[in-house]
Amino acid sequence: MKKILIVDDDFASQLMLEIMLEDYCKFPLIATNGMVAVRLCKENPDIDIILMDIKMPELDGYQATKKIREFNKDIIIIAQTSYAFPEDREKAINAGCNDYLSKPYNQSDLMELLKKWTNNIMIL
Repeated sequence: MKKILIVDDDFASQLMLEIMLEDYCKFPLIATNGMVAVRLCKENPDIDIILMDIKMPELDGYQATKKIREFNKDIIIIAQTSYAFPEDREKAINAGCNDYLSKPYNQSDLMELLKKWTNNIMIL
């Protein structure tokens, strides 16, 4: 089982991700903004993957990713956003994300992307 941090200020999106990941990660950590995400990453250095929403209050996903990269260069960070403009992918990668997923997406899209970045994922 992988340790996953879901960073999203929308409860429905959090719940959707928890359901999609339930066979892969029984108890994901949840952060409702970038500040909480940074704190949780510092407190849990064994997190394998972060699913980082971009548009959030207090500290957006770009800034949170930059702060996390200051102390953890290896963690896999996948940006996810509903605001899918062509330049958003490049902006996410430049901020330090490993990859980018545009909402809405389905479980197979998510699993394929996670498989790309991990070596032992169970495809549902």
